[in-house]
Parts: sequence; structure tokens; C-alpha cells
Amino acid sequence: MNIYIDNKSGTPIYDQIYTQIKNQIISGDLKEDELLPSIRNLAKDLRISVITTKRAYDELERDGFIYTLPAKGCFVAPKNVELLREENLKKMEELMQEIVRLAASCNISKEELMEIFRINLEE
Repeated sequence: MNIYIDNKSGTPIYDQIYTQIKNQIISGDLKEDELLPSIRNLAKDLRISVITTKRAYDELERDGFIYTLPAKGCFVAPKNVELLREENLKKMEELMQEIVRLAASCNISKEELMEIFRINLEE
């Protein structure tokens, strides 16, 4: 598992960890029931506070991406199809909003935009 911390980013470190692990789970890089590094080991490897790592793991567990077995560690949770669908829908909506914004800045009509979309669907 690869996690990179960007100290220049305005994003909190726990959120960077959360996002990167979540993305690796969604993409399939981290497999169902795969053991994650312990909170202490990850904190040591990243040279950050154990509290920061624990917060990221707690949020991942709260959102259903990982589960914890006492004295065994944290594992990737079985993929919740509905949760993944919602995550992907959210990403699509964000991308579509950006497309609409770009289209408006280029004076592209709704019809032209729909035609571009239809062409891309056919490819």
C-alpha cells in the first residue's frame, strides 16, 4: 500500500490518508479482507502521529471501507455495491458540473453538449 503525504497541501493529513486508502479500495488495488498496516506501523512509516492515522482508520471504518478485528488488525471490508455506486455517482456529478461550466464558458449550447456526449457514448 502506497500513501504519500503532501505537507504543502491544505488538506489535513488524516484526510489524505483516508482518501488514498479509499481510492485504493475502490480501484481494487486493495483487495477484500486484505490486512492493512497497523495504525502504529503506518504512523511510523509516514512519520506522523498515531492519533492522525487512527482518525483516518476510524473514518474509513465508519464509512464501511474497512473493519477491525480486535488483536488482529484492520482489514478491507467486502465491497458494498451500493456504497461504490454512490461514490461513483458523486464523482460523475462533479465531473458533469465541471463540463457544464466549461461548456458555458465556451458558449456551447445544450444541444451541442448533448451531441458531444452521444458521440462519446458510441466510442
